[in-house]
Amino acid sequence: MDELDKALNISVHGVLAERALRDFKQHVDRWGIALPSIEPLVLDFGLGEFARIGLIEYWIANEARAGYCGKYLFVFDGQSCPRHWHRTKHETFFVLKGALDVECGGRSMVLREGERLPIPAGVLHGFRGLGPALLLELSMPCEIDDNVFEDRRIPIGGNYRKSQ
Repeated sequence: MDELDKALNISVHGVLAERALRDFKQHVDRWGIALPSIEPLVLDFGLGEFARIGLIEYWIANEARAGYCGKYLFVFDGQSCPRHWHRTKHETFFVLKGALDVECGGRSMVLREGERLPIPAGVLHGFRGLGPALLLELSMPCEIDDNVFEDRRIPIGGNYRKSQ
């Protein structure tokens, strides 16, 4: 199964997704940011709590053979990406707009526009929007099973396979 197809398993669809994308695009238009002409993922991580736990992802590139991935990640005010770590993926976050409350490696910090944070493999991390926020993730290729989520209810990734 393709990595993007796996991500679709934890996506929101229907009216909720349409509303989230409409609100997201209003922010992006206001900021004057161009979006790639690809279908975004509206993720709730399979928890059904999108307003609290979720994000919108645009997979700009996931070039496994070439060894890189680039994504836009967007969170609404107060919305969080759940704490997780990667077995092999190293990633770097760059905040394009807004600010994030980030937990990374046992430290809490605020990342603001223009700031970046490299995150090595094996480091537990998660973030929450302090207002709407857009970041660019530059990383090794995305492999869904490389994600290990702290919340065992999340039905994908390495922790899910182990618990089955």
